[in-house]
Amino acid sequence: MIYHCFFEQSGTFKNEFRKLGYEAYDYDILNDFGETDFQIDLFKEIENAYGGEENTIFDKIKEDDEIIAFFPCVRFENQIMLSFRGQSYQMKEWSYERKMEHDMKLMDELRQMYMLVNKLFIVCLRKEIKLIVENPYSEEHFLRRYWCLLPSVIDRDRRERGDYFKKPTQYWFVNRKPSYNFIFETMPDNSLDCKDAIRFMKKEHYEKTGAKNKKVARSMIHPDYANRFIREFII
Repeated sequence: MIYHCFFEQSGTFKNEFRKLGYEAYDYDILNDFGETDFQIDLFKEIENAYGGEENTIFDKIKEDDEIIAFFPCVRFENQIMLSFRGQSYQMKEWSYERKMEHDMKLMDELRQMYMLVNKLFIVCLRKEIKLIVENPYSEEHFLRRYWCLLPSVIDRDRRERGDYFKKPTQYWFVNRKPSYNFIFETMPDNSLDCKDAIRFMKKEHYEKTGAKNKKVARSMIHPDYANRFIREFII
């Protein structure tokens, strides 16, 4: 069994799988953390596999393998709704014309990402590949409001499983169900002693995540959280 971690550069889940004795690899087009095992354009692989082409990464995944995909969420999150409404701080002085031009650009980008996430699921459904996809959770999240598939697991406070931030997160499980194992242990307190928003984070706080800036820090996952999630819901 191999765990294929898509869109993960940090190596967090990959390394925790390995600590637990499983083979795991990271796949991404970037390698900013030096943890990407296979630098590959996953969007292109999804498009090609959906179009019926052979010799994509999906053809190399065996029956017992699983994909864990941390699908890019920047066009699905709450902030995108503020941008569509022209209410983001940096758009304060924009004209209506500029906001509308920006809206059209955002809609094109949103459509592209929406098509890609659907194609990823369809490819795995067709090929009967086990798939887990992670994305933030909120009432305004685009997939929460405009998608036919409900998440299998919603983690409303990741700090309870040892993560840095509350950051509610949803997980879709395809071609398998969550394990729901009982974990009998006390969780370490890894949460940051600051408000759960980037603009209030101080350098001494976000550096604890191993990130070089606030934006990256919000996307980081603590190894303890990854380890517990793997043992509770995956293996």
